Amino acid sequence: MPSQKCHKIQLSQSTIENILRRRGGKLHAYDNIIPNKTALIVIDMQNIWLQEGMDSYSPYCAGVAPVINKLCKAIRATGGHVYWLRAIYGDDAPKNWSAFMQYLNPKDAGGMLRGLTNGNPLANIWHGMDVQPEDVIIDKNRFSAFIQGSSNLEERLSAAGKDTLIITGITTDVCVESTTRDAHMLNFKTLVVSDATATRSDEAHNASLSAMFGHFADVFKSDEIIEMLGFELI
Repeated sequence: MPSQKCHKIQLSQSTIENILRRRGGKLHAYDNIIPNKTALIVIDMQNIWLQEGMDSYSPYCAGVAPVINKLCKAIRATGGHVYWLRAIYGDDAPKNWSAFMQYLNPKDAGGMLRGLTNGNPLANIWHGMDVQPEDVIIDKNRFSAFIQGSSNLEERLSAAGKDTLIITGITTDVCVESTTRDAHMLNFKTLVVSDATATRSDEAHNASLSAMFGHFADVFKSDEIIEMLGFELI
């Protein structure tokens, strides 16, 4: 097993007070989950970030793998479905996403593009993730899976009758937050799992959770999600 770290999740009191004010004294917008209308979204749990020794490896990202697997078990057992997202940028990214390429030095940009290309083992979902034959795997070519042209996730979810998304994966303040914001704009009920998402530091993780919690999503711990699903871990 790779080395793992868990975030210290600590939302500020001002964030909590603002949420309570906006929600009329309620901390959470949602208090139940209908499993067969629910999709567990698992974002970018790929070798490039999960395989120890890689330049982009993060022990925080590795640390959420067991929690995500626990949620996969619960959602399948109660009638929901798991959707795995992969970041695949391809050979045309330098041309059609040149603005982002300019954010990176040539070495990092080149490494990312080579690693996140179909056929490169670094782009595969890490072997420690509990991917099952009935799950759905979808490639996306932007941080958000919902932005126009990124993937067909919205169409797949709508065709399956899903209106509620439980969002997990990496990284909290990049692909997770981007996908969460757009999911909310598209009228999906969005629930982000605080201990099943991760990024480079506690500070970045908590800042992103606070931003989503206040405006775009409900934020829960994994055990709270499992309880709402009505699943009992053995």
